[in-house]
This record gives sequence, C-alpha cells and structure tokens, in this order.
Amino acid sequence: MRRLWLIFAQAVTVSLAALFVVQTLRPEWLASQPAAAPSPAPAVVVNTTPSVPVPPVAAASSARVGSYHDAVRKATPGVVNIYTAKGVKPQRQPLLDDPFLRRFFGDGPDSDQRATSLGSGVIVSDQGYIVTNNHVVEAAQEIEVALSDGKKLRAKVVGTDPETDLAVLKADAEKLPAITFGQSDELKVGDVVLAIGNPFGVGQTVTMGIVSALGRTQLGINTFENFIQTDAAINPGNSGGALVDANGELIGINTAIYSRSGGSLGIGFAIPAATAQQVMEQLIEKGSVTRGWIGVEAQEVSTDIADSFKLPETRGALIANVVRGGPAEKGGVRPGDVLLSIGGKPVSDPQSMLNTVAALTPEKSVPIRVWREQKEIDLSLTVGRRPALPRRR
Repeated sequence: MRRLWLIFAQAVTVSLAALFVVQTLRPEWLASQPAAAPSPAPAVVVNTTPSVPVPPVAAASSARVGSYHDAVRKATPGVVNIYTAKGVKPQRQPLLDDPFLRRFFGDGPDSDQRATSLGSGVIVSDQGYIVTNNHVVEAAQEIEVALSDGKKLRAKVVGTDPETDLAVLKADAEKLPAITFGQSDELKVGDVVLAIGNPFGVGQTVTMGIVSALGRTQLGINTFENFIQTDAAINPGNSGGALVDANGELIGINTAIYSRSGGSLGIGFAIPAATAQQVMEQLIEKGSVTRGWIGVEAQEVSTDIADSFKLPETRGALIANVVRGGPAEKGGVRPGDVLLSIGGKPVSDPQSMLNTVAALTPEKSVPIRVWREQKEIDLSLTVGRRPALPRRR
C-alpha cells in the first residue's frame, strides 16, 4: 500500500514539474483551440475625404454630336471656284496717237485690257462637266476652274440657258470628284442645308442654315422661277455653288440673294437640283434646252377680276394677249379667257402656267380648259417650241 502511494506521489510531482516547464517556456501550447470558423470578409475602408468626379472619356471613334463634317467632306471636292476673263475694248484717246506721248504711255488704243470675275460651280460628272450660273460665265472669253485641292483647269462652255440662269462647262480633265444629287423634291421647310462656294474670292467656304421657304416665284430674277429660299449665308462669289443637305448631297444651285448692302441678309435663293439636272442633261446632249410654248401673255387673277368674271374661286391666269398665228390662237384661245388647266394640271397663277407649258413636248396636242362667259370650255391645241431669247451683248 505504501509502495502504491509513493508511485502516485512521484507521478504527480513529475506532472506538476512538466506543467511548470510548459507554462514557462510554451504557454501557447496550453491555449484552447476553438472550432474553425469561416474567414471574415475583408474590411471595407471608407475614405471620408471628399472626391472630385472624373468625367468619362469618350471613345476616339465616336461621332461628334452636332457636327456636319462628314457632309462637308463628302461635298466639297465636287465644288469648284470659277475665274473668268472678258476682253474690254478701251476708249480711244486721240492724244495717244502722238508718237512722242506713246513713248511714255504705251500703245493706248491697241492695248488689251481684261476684266475678271469669279463665282462657283459644281462638278456633276467625273468626265469634267460642271454646272454653274449663266451670269457667272456670260460673255466670258477665258474660263479657269480651281478644284478644292488647288489644282487649276481650263474649261469651255458647253451650253447656257439664260431663262433658268444655268450653264454647263467642260473642264479639260477626267475622273474628277463629282457631287451626288439629292432629292430636292423631298425638301421640307426647316431642313438643315449647307452653302458651299467662294464668297468675295476668299476661298472655298461653308455656311449653314435651314430651308426658309420653297417654291418662291415672281421675284423677277429668271423667266422660270421655283426657288429654294434659305438663310444660309450666300454672298457674291457663291453664285453657281452648291446647296447641300445634311448628308452632303446636292439639292440646289446657289443663284441670288436679297441684299441692300451687297452682303448676306439671310435671304438667299437656289435653283432646285431637279431643275438643274433636267437642264444639264439637255445642254450636254443638244447644247440647248427645248421647252413648250403656246403663245400667250397672262396676268394675275385678282379678287376683283374673279368677281367681275363670276369665277367660283380666285385662281387661274387671265389671257391678256394672244400671239397671232401661235398655238393658242389656232386652238381657239381668246384674250379675256381665264386659263384654268393645261393637260389636266390646274393653273393657279401665270408663273405656274409658264412652268407647266415649258414642260410640255413641242408638236404634241394637249387639252386645256378656260373660263369664258361664266362657264368652263374645253379646247385643244398643239404645243409649239419656245423661241430662244436673244443673247445679251
């Protein structure tokens, strides 16, 4: 019994000694080990310093909002500057016939003076055909066109049409950058347009505006008028240049401005591209434009005239005069008749009558309707060929 107690006492002493050593040298061995727990989520560090917002950087390939650069880049190669030279015969100075004075002042009467002018034009074919205004090249003896890249070419007149103030030139080159024709018949008031030309000779310039009005007539500019009105700045030198839409397609030929100072007042006029294309095709093919003619002079139907003639509405063209032996006289038209329709198309005023007749094919029979003695009468006539206007000197 005593021996067992001794063994127990020795065991306890050794255990206590071991515990003391571990407690002194390796206390972490005695720490409790709890069950493994899921790793905590990373702590979120909150920055309390106010931050400055950084705007997003646009992609390099994104389109610039509100820019018409693509339309301009597409259209400008097809627009040229036109320089013309006209011979001027100087007045004879009798004093310069003296040989002594001619030694100091030159040949006087025999000298050749030149008058130069400028305008713009539009390349309509890669074969070198250019459309411009007739008044830009009228009576020109020399014509030079400058492309947008600075290259200069000689050009000659293919044909002119003074009644629409259009002309076609042919440059001595091929594979030129031709402009694309747009749908001028689909234009709406408020559409954005760009005018491209050479105003005041400063070089190719682009201005922007909108379509202010359509179908402007009775301006006294041309015989046949159907102008696009725009507030895009058109100045001297822009004549014959391009009016393009937001896609860079041709919808008009800049022709005239309303101005009291010579500069733009926001009222400019352009010939529709559809008209320019029709005239251009005839000038290139035949050198002239063929139009219908019936041989009458007409005037506006006012409210007073409509009342006196008992017309149901104020429209039509009052026949003031009939050319003797002309198509209208042969067809039975009399002065005092009110022309209501031609070929089934209603006539609203003398200008619409003129445009409708011009579009008819000569030698073709067409029905017309007139108001005479308070009733409508149907007649028929054979369309004639419109006489050419005498050339200005």
